[in-house]
Amino acid sequence: MPDADELVANALAAVRGTDVRQAERQLDQLMVGTGAADGATAVDAALLRRLVRGLTRLWPRGWQPVDLDRIAARRLDARATRLVRDAMAVQRREQAEPVPAWFDEQLRELTTERRADDENVLSGWSAREALDRVDALRTAVDVLTLVESLPPIAVLRPPPGSSGAATARSAGPARSGSPMLDRVRALLAKAESTTFPAEAEALTGKAQELIARHSIDEALLAAGSERGDVPGGVRLSTDTPYAGAKALLVQEVAAANRCEAVWSDDLGFATVLGWPADLVAVELLYTSLLVQATAAMLRGRAERRPGSGRRTKVWDESFLNAFALRIGERLRAATDAATDAADQATAETAGAERLLPVLAARGEAVRERLDTLFPGVTRHRLSVRDAEGWSSGTSAADRASLDVGGGRKPRQVPGRPDRR
Repeated sequence: MPDADELVANALAAVRGTDVRQAERQLDQLMVGTGAADGATAVDAALLRRLVRGLTRLWPRGWQPVDLDRIAARRLDARATRLVRDAMAVQRREQAEPVPAWFDEQLRELTTERRADDENVLSGWSAREALDRVDALRTAVDVLTLVESLPPIAVLRPPPGSSGAATARSAGPARSGSPMLDRVRALLAKAESTTFPAEAEALTGKAQELIARHSIDEALLAAGSERGDVPGGVRLSTDTPYAGAKALLVQEVAAANRCEAVWSDDLGFATVLGWPADLVAVELLYTSLLVQATAAMLRGRAERRPGSGRRTKVWDESFLNAFALRIGERLRAATDAATDAADQATAETAGAERLLPVLAARGEAVRERLDTLFPGVTRHRLSVRDAEGWSSGTSAADRASLDVGGGRKPRQVPGRPDRR
């Protein structure tokens, strides 16, 4: 009989092939095990060892625990995702130092404190999920296939075990304990809960104004220090449905906060590059605006004319695209107003040391980071196929002024619906 490692390798090779019968035969071989009294235990240990090795190889290739958790949920299911989390906890206990604080923070958010014997991880997981032996082995092989098939992605932070891991900082300031961020969260929470669109958009505009002021303060502090920081990055989910519209919303929010965004459609996320305070702002705003956009879309869907003749999916996508573009324009207006006010105040107090050159330098650093991490990035043309959805989405984002101090009237969003 083959040993356990060979059985696992044969099962993986069969799953990756096109012969379904061969894959089932190899799964049967895993069920039989090595023929020894402890054959099932040996197979479980071999699966876990290979899974831990696969995870260890992913971290230097740009993957982070939250990224792996997201793509497991996207491509597999909740049970498989929980196995991934258990395996990450085992891998962490075997991970060579140094391990950056952000890595452990992500794991703590994903995993529980269960400290079962590492040799019994698979059996413990299958018992909790109430899976029989066949389904447990099939899921474990699917998880291992996914882990070993993931491509390299941009390395946004020094990974565990690298020379920069010991001094790596979080992508942004603390998620709690910042009075400004607490105020922003409170404003966005109110915007999500209100049933009045005008109030929601005004609250969001106020949140953007606070964020812009905070970003300017951070830029001035950094300009006066000797720290050699470089822009960082975060990844935001753009899962179906309407993944393209979600990616557009990420791009618009990122642009309003002096960041750059790149969409990886096949992996289900957008990467946002920028300075720490700006990245936290983008994440907060995107999460809130996605809730608001979905609520506005559902309200607009209910208000459609009977027999309008367009499929709901096409209308929804056009609505969300228009919403993202108009909201992005208005967020940028709030940022510009805050920047103009801060630049004037800086000029009065600091003489020749103006704010705008500082912001320009930081923007150039972000673009350089983009060119380094994504040298082959291309642009995607937006196609809108429902004029009614486009008009409704624009109106939903335009019912209240977001000019919280700028006083300028937003221009009409360019674009002509494609009536195919």
